[in-house]
Amino acid sequence: MSRLLELCRSNPRQTYLLATMLAVFLAIYFVPAGTERFDSAVLEAIYLTHWYAREHVILCLLPAFLIAGAMAVYISQGAVMRHLGPQASKPVAFGVASVSGTLLAVCSCTVLPLFGGIYKRGAGLGAAIAFLYSGPAINIMAIVVTAKVLGAEIGIARAAGAIVFSLVIGTIMHLIYRREEAQRASTNSRGFGGDDAERPAGVVATFFMLMIGILVFANWAAADSATWMQIYQWKWQITTLLSLALGGLLVWRWQWPASQLLMLAAVVALAALAVPAVPELPFALGVLGLMLISALRDSDREWAAQSWDFAKQILPLLLAGVFVAGFALGRPGHEGIIPSAWVAAAVGDNSLQSTVIASVLGALMYFSTLTEVPIVDALMGAGMGKGPALALLLAGPALSMPNMLVIRTVLGTQKTLVYCSLVVVMATLTGVIYGNVW
Repeated sequence: MSRLLELCRSNPRQTYLLATMLAVFLAIYFVPAGTERFDSAVLEAIYLTHWYAREHVILCLLPAFLIAGAMAVYISQGAVMRHLGPQASKPVAFGVASVSGTLLAVCSCTVLPLFGGIYKRGAGLGAAIAFLYSGPAINIMAIVVTAKVLGAEIGIARAAGAIVFSLVIGTIMHLIYRREEAQRASTNSRGFGGDDAERPAGVVATFFMLMIGILVFANWAAADSATWMQIYQWKWQITTLLSLALGGLLVWRWQWPASQLLMLAAVVALAALAVPAVPELPFALGVLGLMLISALRDSDREWAAQSWDFAKQILPLLLAGVFVAGFALGRPGHEGIIPSAWVAAAVGDNSLQSTVIASVLGALMYFSTLTEVPIVDALMGAGMGKGPALALLLAGPALSMPNMLVIRTVLGTQKTLVYCSLVVVMATLTGVIYGNVW
Protein backbone atom coordinates (compact mmCIF):
# COMPACT_ATOMS: atom_id res chain seq x y z
CA MET A 1 0.00 0.00 0.00
CA SER A 2 2.84 2.42 0.87
CA ARG A 3 4.51 1.78 -2.50
CA LEU A 4 1.18 2.41 -4.26
CA LEU A 5 0.73 5.71 -2.39
CA GLU A 6 4.28 6.72 -3.25
CA LEU A 7 3.64 5.91 -6.92
CA CYS A 8 0.49 8.09 -6.85
CA ARG A 9 2.36 10.99 -5.21
CA SER A 10 5.11 10.81 -7.81
CA ASN A 11 2.60 10.91 -10.69
CA PRO A 12 -0.17 13.29 -9.52
CA ARG A 13 -1.48 14.17 -12.99
CA GLN A 14 -1.80 10.56 -14.06
CA THR A 15 -3.40 9.64 -10.74
CA TYR A 16 -5.95 12.44 -11.13
CA LEU A 17 -6.69 11.35 -14.71
CA LEU A 18 -7.13 7.71 -13.65
CA ALA A 19 -9.41 8.68 -10.76
CA THR A 20 -11.52 10.87 -13.03
CA MET A 21 -11.88 8.16 -15.65
CA LEU A 22 -12.78 5.61 -12.97
CA ALA A 23 -15.39 7.92 -11.42
CA VAL A 24 -16.99 8.63 -14.80
CA PHE A 25 -17.03 4.93 -15.69
CA LEU A 26 -18.64 3.95 -12.36
CA ALA A 27 -21.24 6.72 -12.72
CA ILE A 28 -22.16 5.48 -16.21
CA TYR A 29 -22.06 1.81 -15.15
CA PHE A 30 -24.35 2.24 -12.16
CA VAL A 31 -26.65 4.92 -13.57
CA PRO A 32 -30.25 3.71 -13.05
CA ALA A 33 -31.17 4.01 -16.73
CA GLY A 34 -34.55 2.50 -17.53
CA THR A 35 -36.12 3.34 -14.19
CA GLU A 36 -39.12 5.65 -14.42
CA ARG A 37 -37.74 8.22 -11.96
CA PHE A 38 -34.35 8.55 -13.68
CA ASP A 39 -35.72 8.62 -17.24
CA SER A 40 -38.32 11.19 -16.23
CA ALA A 41 -35.63 13.37 -14.64
CA VAL A 42 -33.50 13.24 -17.81
CA LEU A 43 -36.53 14.27 -19.88
CA GLU A 44 -37.27 17.10 -17.43
CA ALA A 45 -33.70 18.33 -17.80
CA ILE A 46 -34.09 18.32 -21.60
CA TYR A 47 -37.52 19.96 -21.46
CA LEU A 48 -36.34 22.72 -19.10
CA THR A 49 -33.23 23.43 -21.18
CA HIS A 50 -35.36 23.46 -24.35
CA TRP A 51 -37.85 25.85 -22.73
CA TYR A 52 -35.03 28.07 -21.47
CA ALA A 53 -33.41 28.21 -24.91
CA ARG A 54 -36.70 29.19 -26.57
CA GLU A 55 -38.01 31.61 -23.94
CA HIS A 56 -34.90 33.26 -22.49
CA VAL A 57 -31.83 33.04 -24.71
CA ILE A 58 -33.20 35.12 -27.59
CA LEU A 59 -35.39 37.64 -25.77
CA CYS A 60 -33.41 37.95 -22.53
CA LEU A 61 -29.78 37.02 -23.00
CA LEU A 62 -29.09 38.36 -26.51
CA PRO A 63 -30.10 41.95 -25.61
CA ALA A 64 -28.41 41.55 -22.21
CA PHE A 65 -25.12 40.61 -23.93
CA LEU A 66 -25.60 43.59 -26.23
CA ILE A 67 -26.09 45.96 -23.29
CA ALA A 68 -23.22 44.47 -21.29
CA GLY A 69 -20.84 44.83 -24.23
CA ALA A 70 -21.94 48.44 -24.70
CA MET A 71 -21.38 49.09 -20.98
CA ALA A 72 -17.79 47.91 -21.29
CA VAL A 73 -17.18 50.21 -24.28
CA TYR A 74 -19.38 53.31 -24.14
CA ILE A 75 -19.97 54.04 -20.45
CA SER A 76 -17.45 56.53 -19.14
CA GLN A 77 -15.15 54.87 -16.65
CA GLY A 78 -15.07 58.19 -14.83
CA ALA A 79 -18.84 58.08 -14.30
CA VAL A 80 -18.69 54.48 -13.05
CA MET A 81 -15.84 55.25 -10.66
CA ARG A 82 -17.59 58.38 -9.35
CA HIS A 83 -20.98 56.77 -8.70
CA LEU A 84 -20.30 53.04 -8.26
CA GLY A 85 -16.54 52.69 -7.75
CA PRO A 86 -14.85 51.36 -4.59
CA GLN A 87 -14.05 54.90 -3.43
CA ALA A 88 -17.50 56.33 -4.17
CA SER A 89 -19.89 57.33 -1.38
CA LYS A 90 -21.45 54.07 -0.21
CA PRO A 91 -25.02 55.42 0.21
CA VAL A 92 -24.83 56.86 -3.32
CA ALA A 93 -23.19 53.75 -4.83
CA PHE A 94 -25.57 51.26 -3.23
CA GLY A 95 -28.58 53.49 -3.88
CA VAL A 96 -27.73 53.87 -7.59
CA ALA A 97 -27.01 50.13 -7.93
CA SER A 98 -30.25 49.10 -6.20
CA VAL A 99 -32.40 51.50 -8.21
CA SER A 100 -30.71 50.49 -11.48
CA GLY A 101 -31.29 46.82 -10.75
CA THR A 102 -34.89 47.43 -9.74
CA LEU A 103 -35.71 49.18 -13.02
CA LEU A 104 -34.59 46.14 -15.02
CA ALA A 105 -36.93 43.58 -13.38
CA VAL A 106 -35.03 40.66 -14.93
CA CYS A 107 -34.41 37.05 -13.86
CA SER A 108 -31.31 35.75 -12.07
CA CYS A 109 -29.63 34.81 -15.37
CA THR A 110 -30.42 37.89 -17.49
CA VAL A 111 -28.88 40.18 -14.88
CA LEU A 112 -25.50 38.39 -15.10
CA PRO A 113 -24.07 40.01 -18.28
CA LEU A 114 -25.13 43.42 -16.94
CA PHE A 115 -23.52 42.71 -13.57
CA GLY A 116 -20.34 41.59 -15.34
CA GLY A 117 -20.40 44.76 -17.44
CA ILE A 118 -20.50 47.25 -14.56
CA TYR A 119 -18.03 45.24 -12.47
CA LYS A 120 -15.59 45.00 -15.37
CA ARG A 121 -15.93 48.76 -15.92
CA GLY A 122 -14.82 49.52 -12.37
CA ALA A 123 -17.87 49.32 -10.09
CA GLY A 124 -17.06 48.44 -6.49
CA LEU A 125 -17.82 44.94 -5.27
CA GLY A 126 -20.51 46.09 -2.82
CA ALA A 127 -22.36 48.18 -5.39
CA ALA A 128 -22.08 45.46 -8.04
CA ILE A 129 -23.48 42.88 -5.60
CA ALA A 130 -26.36 45.20 -4.66
CA PHE A 131 -27.14 45.49 -8.38
CA LEU A 132 -26.81 41.71 -8.85
CA TYR A 133 -29.32 40.98 -6.09
CA SER A 134 -31.77 43.82 -6.72
CA GLY A 135 -32.29 43.10 -10.45
CA PRO A 136 -34.19 39.83 -10.06
CA ALA A 137 -35.29 40.20 -6.41
CA ILE A 138 -36.84 43.70 -6.27
CA ASN A 139 -39.23 43.17 -9.15
CA ILE A 140 -42.15 45.54 -8.65
CA MET A 141 -44.68 43.44 -10.57
CA ALA A 142 -43.56 40.23 -8.86
CA ILE A 143 -44.08 41.85 -5.48
CA VAL A 144 -47.55 43.07 -6.53
CA VAL A 145 -48.45 39.59 -7.80
CA THR A 146 -47.09 38.06 -4.57
CA ALA A 147 -49.34 40.31 -2.50
CA LYS A 148 -52.36 39.53 -4.66
CA VAL A 149 -51.88 35.74 -4.81
CA LEU A 150 -50.27 34.97 -1.45
CA GLY A 151 -51.63 37.86 0.61
CA ALA A 152 -50.65 41.46 1.36
CA GLU A 153 -48.67 40.46 4.45
CA ILE A 154 -46.19 38.21 2.65
CA GLY A 155 -46.05 40.66 -0.29
CA ILE A 156 -44.97 43.50 2.01
CA ALA A 157 -42.53 41.20 3.81
CA ARG A 158 -40.98 40.19 0.48
CA ALA A 159 -40.61 43.80 -0.67
CA ALA A 160 -39.05 44.97 2.60
CA GLY A 161 -36.78 41.94 2.81
CA ALA A 162 -35.52 42.28 -0.77
CA ILE A 163 -34.70 45.98 -0.39
CA VAL A 164 -32.86 45.41 2.90
CA PHE A 165 -31.06 42.36 1.47
CA SER A 166 -29.58 44.25 -1.48
CA LEU A 167 -28.15 46.92 0.81
CA VAL A 168 -27.01 44.65 3.65
CA ILE A 169 -25.43 41.96 1.46
CA GLY A 170 -23.67 44.60 -0.64
CA THR A 171 -22.34 46.27 2.53
CA ILE A 172 -21.13 42.99 4.04
CA MET A 173 -19.34 42.00 0.82
CA HIS A 174 -17.69 45.44 0.72
CA LEU A 175 -16.52 45.14 4.34
CA ILE A 176 -15.18 41.59 3.95
CA TYR A 177 -13.15 42.48 0.84
CA ARG A 178 -12.44 46.16 1.54
CA ARG A 179 -8.64 45.79 1.37
CA GLU A 180 -8.78 43.89 -1.89
CA GLU A 181 -11.24 46.45 -3.25
CA ALA A 182 -8.96 49.33 -2.22
CA GLN A 183 -6.12 47.70 -4.17
CA ARG A 184 -8.40 47.13 -7.14
CA ALA A 185 -9.52 50.78 -7.04
CA SER A 186 -5.90 51.90 -7.03
CA THR A 187 -5.12 49.69 -10.03
CA ASN A 188 -8.19 50.86 -11.96
CA SER A 189 -7.45 54.53 -11.36
CA ARG A 190 -3.74 54.28 -12.22
CA GLY A 191 -3.12 56.42 -15.28
CA PHE A 192 -6.78 57.39 -15.43
CA GLY A 193 -7.66 61.04 -15.40
CA GLY A 194 -11.26 62.12 -15.44
CA ASP A 195 -14.07 61.53 -17.87
CA ASP A 196 -13.12 59.55 -20.97
CA ALA A 197 -16.51 59.72 -22.66
CA GLU A 198 -16.46 60.64 -26.35
CA ARG A 199 -20.17 61.46 -26.42
CA PRO A 200 -22.29 63.64 -24.12
CA ALA A 201 -23.60 61.88 -21.04
CA GLY A 202 -27.21 62.57 -22.08
CA VAL A 203 -26.71 60.83 -25.42
CA VAL A 204 -25.11 57.79 -23.80
CA ALA A 205 -27.88 57.67 -21.17
CA THR A 206 -30.54 57.77 -23.90
CA PHE A 207 -28.69 55.01 -25.76
CA PHE A 208 -28.80 52.72 -22.74
CA MET A 209 -32.37 53.65 -21.80
CA LEU A 210 -33.53 52.63 -25.28
CA MET A 211 -31.72 49.28 -25.11
CA ILE A 212 -32.97 48.56 -21.60
CA GLY A 213 -36.49 49.53 -22.72
CA ILE A 214 -36.23 47.02 -25.57
CA LEU A 215 -35.09 44.33 -23.11
CA VAL A 216 -37.89 45.07 -20.64
CA PHE A 217 -40.80 45.35 -23.10
CA ALA A 218 -39.73 42.38 -25.25
CA ASN A 219 -39.92 40.27 -22.09
CA TRP A 220 -43.13 41.77 -20.71
CA ALA A 221 -45.04 38.81 -19.29
CA ALA A 222 -48.79 38.32 -18.94
CA ALA A 223 -50.21 38.92 -15.46
CA ASP A 224 -53.55 39.31 -13.73
CA SER A 225 -53.75 43.10 -14.07
CA ALA A 226 -55.72 45.15 -16.62
CA THR A 227 -53.01 47.80 -17.00
CA TRP A 228 -50.24 45.22 -17.15
CA MET A 229 -52.14 43.20 -19.79
CA GLN A 230 -52.77 46.32 -21.88
CA ILE A 231 -49.03 46.88 -22.05
CA TYR A 232 -48.53 43.16 -22.75
CA GLN A 233 -50.84 43.36 -25.78
CA TRP A 234 -48.82 46.29 -27.17
CA LYS A 235 -45.38 45.04 -26.15
CA TRP A 236 -44.10 44.31 -29.67
CA GLN A 237 -45.35 47.63 -31.04
CA ILE A 238 -43.55 49.41 -28.16
CA THR A 239 -40.43 47.32 -28.75
CA THR A 240 -40.51 48.25 -32.45
CA LEU A 241 -40.76 51.98 -31.69
CA LEU A 242 -37.87 51.77 -29.24
CA SER A 243 -35.80 49.85 -31.82
CA LEU A 244 -36.47 52.51 -34.47
CA ALA A 245 -35.46 55.21 -32.00
CA LEU A 246 -32.24 53.28 -31.23
CA GLY A 247 -31.48 53.01 -34.94
CA GLY A 248 -32.06 56.75 -35.37
CA LEU A 249 -29.71 57.51 -32.49
CA LEU A 250 -27.00 55.28 -33.97
CA VAL A 251 -27.26 57.14 -37.27
CA TRP A 252 -27.32 60.57 -35.62
CA ARG A 253 -24.67 60.31 -32.92
CA TRP A 254 -22.72 57.13 -33.81
CA GLN A 255 -22.57 58.02 -37.53
CA TRP A 256 -23.73 54.57 -38.61
CA PRO A 257 -24.69 54.36 -42.31
CA ALA A 258 -28.45 54.83 -42.64
CA SER A 259 -28.49 52.47 -45.64
CA GLN A 260 -27.20 49.53 -43.55
CA LEU A 261 -29.73 50.09 -40.80
CA LEU A 262 -32.56 50.46 -43.32
CA MET A 263 -31.51 47.17 -44.89
CA LEU A 264 -31.51 45.53 -41.46
CA ALA A 265 -34.96 47.00 -40.72
CA ALA A 266 -36.27 45.58 -43.99
CA VAL A 267 -34.93 42.10 -43.15
CA VAL A 268 -36.52 42.27 -39.68
CA ALA A 269 -39.85 43.46 -41.12
CA LEU A 270 -39.89 40.67 -43.72
CA ALA A 271 -39.19 38.07 -41.04
CA ALA A 272 -42.00 39.50 -38.89
CA LEU A 273 -44.45 39.34 -41.81
CA ALA A 274 -43.34 35.87 -42.90
CA VAL A 275 -43.65 34.26 -39.45
CA PRO A 276 -45.87 36.50 -37.31
CA ALA A 277 -46.36 33.73 -34.76
CA VAL A 278 -42.60 33.63 -33.98
CA PRO A 279 -41.59 37.18 -32.92
CA GLU A 280 -38.30 35.79 -31.56
CA LEU A 281 -36.99 35.40 -35.14
CA PRO A 282 -37.09 39.10 -36.17
CA PHE A 283 -35.89 40.05 -32.69
CA ALA A 284 -32.85 37.78 -33.00
CA LEU A 285 -32.14 39.05 -36.53
CA GLY A 286 -32.24 42.61 -35.23
CA VAL A 287 -29.75 41.93 -32.43
CA LEU A 288 -27.40 39.91 -34.63
CA GLY A 289 -27.65 42.54 -37.37
CA LEU A 290 -26.59 45.29 -34.96
CA MET A 291 -23.60 43.20 -33.90
CA LEU A 292 -22.63 42.53 -37.51
CA ILE A 293 -22.72 46.21 -38.41
CA SER A 294 -20.70 47.16 -35.32
CA ALA A 295 -18.15 44.40 -36.08
CA LEU A 296 -17.60 45.85 -39.57
CA ARG A 297 -16.92 49.35 -38.21
CA ASP A 298 -13.45 50.12 -36.85
CA SER A 299 -14.82 52.62 -34.33
CA ASP A 300 -17.44 50.25 -32.88
CA ARG A 301 -15.85 46.83 -33.36
CA GLU A 302 -15.05 46.61 -29.66
CA TRP A 303 -18.79 46.63 -28.86
CA ALA A 304 -19.26 43.38 -30.80
CA ALA A 305 -16.07 41.90 -29.33
CA GLN A 306 -17.08 42.63 -25.74
CA SER A 307 -20.61 41.27 -26.31
CA TRP A 308 -19.15 38.08 -27.78
CA ASP A 309 -16.79 37.72 -24.80
CA PHE A 310 -19.75 37.85 -22.41
CA ALA A 311 -21.76 35.40 -24.55
CA LYS A 312 -19.06 32.72 -24.80
CA GLN A 313 -18.25 33.04 -21.09
CA ILE A 314 -21.81 32.95 -19.77
CA LEU A 315 -24.11 31.06 -22.16
CA PRO A 316 -22.55 27.55 -21.96
CA LEU A 317 -22.54 27.67 -18.15
CA LEU A 318 -26.15 28.85 -18.03
CA LEU A 319 -27.38 26.06 -20.30
CA ALA A 320 -25.41 23.45 -18.34
CA GLY A 321 -26.76 24.80 -15.06
CA VAL A 322 -30.35 24.80 -16.31
CA PHE A 323 -29.96 21.18 -17.43
CA VAL A 324 -28.69 20.10 -14.01
CA ALA A 325 -31.42 22.08 -12.21
CA GLY A 326 -34.07 20.45 -14.42
CA PHE A 327 -32.66 16.99 -13.72
CA ALA A 328 -32.65 17.57 -9.96
CA LEU A 329 -35.96 19.38 -9.44
CA GLY A 330 -37.83 19.31 -12.75
CA ARG A 331 -40.05 22.03 -14.18
CA PRO A 332 -42.84 23.66 -12.17
CA GLY A 333 -45.51 21.01 -11.73
CA HIS A 334 -43.25 18.16 -12.91
CA GLU A 335 -40.94 15.72 -11.15
CA GLY A 336 -37.15 15.67 -11.24
CA ILE A 337 -34.91 13.10 -9.61
CA ILE A 338 -35.88 14.61 -6.22
CA PRO A 339 -39.59 13.85 -5.60
CA SER A 340 -41.69 16.98 -5.07
CA ALA A 341 -43.45 15.18 -2.19
CA TRP A 342 -40.13 15.18 -0.32
CA VAL A 343 -39.83 18.92 -0.88
CA ALA A 344 -43.38 19.59 0.35
CA ALA A 345 -42.86 17.41 3.42
CA ALA A 346 -39.50 19.00 4.22
CA VAL A 347 -40.90 22.57 4.30
CA GLY A 348 -44.23 21.83 5.98
CA ASP A 349 -43.77 24.01 9.06
CA ASN A 350 -42.02 27.18 10.25
CA SER A 351 -39.07 25.47 11.91
CA LEU A 352 -35.46 26.43 11.31
CA GLN A 353 -34.86 23.16 9.41
CA SER A 354 -37.79 23.74 7.04
CA THR A 355 -36.69 27.31 6.40
CA VAL A 356 -33.09 26.30 5.69
CA ILE A 357 -34.29 23.67 3.22
CA ALA A 358 -36.55 26.21 1.49
CA SER A 359 -33.69 28.73 1.22
CA VAL A 360 -31.26 26.17 -0.21
CA LEU A 361 -33.80 24.77 -2.67
CA GLY A 362 -34.71 28.31 -3.73
CA ALA A 363 -31.04 29.08 -4.29
CA LEU A 364 -30.60 26.00 -6.51
CA MET A 365 -33.83 26.15 -8.54
CA TYR A 366 -34.22 28.36 -11.60
CA PHE A 367 -37.16 30.78 -11.58
CA SER A 368 -38.02 32.95 -14.56
CA THR A 369 -39.76 36.25 -13.82
CA LEU A 370 -43.06 35.79 -11.91
CA THR A 371 -42.97 31.96 -11.94
CA GLU A 372 -41.89 31.76 -8.30
CA VAL A 373 -45.31 32.99 -7.12
CA PRO A 374 -47.47 30.12 -8.47
CA ILE A 375 -44.80 27.62 -7.35
CA VAL A 376 -44.88 28.95 -3.78
CA ASP A 377 -48.68 29.12 -3.93
CA ALA A 378 -48.82 25.42 -4.83
CA LEU A 379 -46.33 24.51 -2.09
CA MET A 380 -48.31 26.50 0.50
CA GLY A 381 -51.41 24.68 -0.66
CA ALA A 382 -49.53 21.43 0.06
CA GLY A 383 -48.76 22.59 3.59
CA MET A 384 -45.66 24.79 3.29
CA GLY A 385 -45.19 27.18 6.21
CA LYS A 386 -45.24 30.93 5.61
CA GLY A 387 -41.67 31.31 6.94
CA PRO A 388 -40.16 28.86 4.42
CA ALA A 389 -42.37 30.44 1.73
CA LEU A 390 -40.85 33.89 2.37
CA ALA A 391 -37.34 32.40 2.49
CA LEU A 392 -37.86 30.77 -0.91
CA LEU A 393 -39.21 34.04 -2.35
CA LEU A 394 -36.15 35.95 -1.10
CA ALA A 395 -33.50 33.40 -2.15
CA GLY A 396 -35.09 31.91 -5.27
CA PRO A 397 -35.36 34.77 -7.77
CA ALA A 398 -31.86 36.11 -6.94
CA LEU A 399 -29.97 32.82 -7.11
CA SER A 400 -30.00 29.66 -9.19
CA MET A 401 -27.54 26.94 -10.09
CA PRO A 402 -26.80 28.49 -13.53
CA ASN A 403 -26.48 31.91 -11.89
CA MET A 404 -23.88 30.62 -9.39
CA LEU A 405 -21.75 29.01 -12.10
CA VAL A 406 -21.49 32.30 -13.98
CA ILE A 407 -20.90 34.48 -10.91
CA ARG A 408 -17.91 32.26 -10.12
CA THR A 409 -16.29 33.15 -13.45
CA VAL A 410 -16.60 36.86 -12.62
CA LEU A 411 -15.82 36.94 -8.89
CA GLY A 412 -13.99 33.68 -8.26
CA THR A 413 -14.97 30.74 -6.06
CA GLN A 414 -14.53 32.35 -2.65
CA LYS A 415 -16.55 35.51 -3.27
CA THR A 416 -19.28 33.49 -4.97
CA LEU A 417 -19.57 31.16 -1.98
CA VAL A 418 -19.68 34.11 0.41
CA TYR A 419 -22.37 35.88 -1.62
CA CYS A 420 -24.55 32.77 -2.00
CA SER A 421 -24.13 31.93 1.68
CA LEU A 422 -25.17 35.45 2.69
CA VAL A 423 -28.32 35.22 0.57
CA VAL A 424 -29.24 31.80 2.03
CA VAL A 425 -28.46 32.78 5.64
CA MET A 426 -30.37 36.07 5.46
CA ALA A 427 -33.33 34.43 3.71
CA THR A 428 -33.36 31.76 6.43
CA LEU A 429 -33.20 34.23 9.32
CA THR A 430 -35.90 36.41 7.78
CA GLY A 431 -38.12 33.38 7.15
CA VAL A 432 -37.69 32.08 10.71
CA ILE A 433 -38.51 35.48 12.23
CA TYR A 434 -41.47 36.01 9.93
CA GLY A 435 -42.85 32.48 10.41
CA ASN A 436 -42.58 32.46 14.20
CA VAL A 437 -43.10 36.09 15.23
CA TRP A 438 -45.77 37.39 12.82
